[in-house]
Amino acid sequence: MSETALTAASPFRVLFVCMGNICRSPTAHGVFRHMVVQAGLQHWVVVDSAGTHNYHPGEPPDSRSQRHAAQRGYDLADLRARQMLAEDFERHDLILAMDWDNLALAQDLCLPGHEAKVRRLTEFCLQFDSPVVPDPYYGGAAGFEQVLDLVEDACSGLLRHVKEQVRLRQTTH
Repeated sequence: MSETALTAASPFRVLFVCMGNICRSPTAHGVFRHMVVQAGLQHWVVVDSAGTHNYHPGEPPDSRSQRHAAQRGYDLADLRARQMLAEDFERHDLILAMDWDNLALAQDLCLPGHEAKVRRLTEFCLQFDSPVVPDPYYGGAAGFEQVLDLVEDACSGLLRHVKEQVRLRQTTH
């Protein structure tokens, strides 16, 4: 168990990961952050996102991701792309990859003892049965809508999981 999990005052930290941190992971970041606030857990849960590649450091999310997210009430404007770091494995309780390739890259970077933290976001889906959140970058509007559908579903399941983790932290300290 990580030191983070042993400290009641420490928030539960979730990191969403895709390739460039401009489409899928910032979408998940924005959606989950919104759900966390709606659930009143913003003091207990920290949300972040990163890319396995350093293609777009400091850039905002893709304008199409921002537009489609805004149409559903999610604001991604303050998010900026960054590359995943080895320290992220110590800092976060869950590291959720969008697809198999980024899962493998995250696992390759993972520090010993933190492997169980690295999972696919779609493992938390409640309605959809998709192994991955597909990359919408080279497609049209339907791809960005599909990303949002999958992310909203997975983040709903993730919120259930995180609520339980927060509850356990609160009752054990």
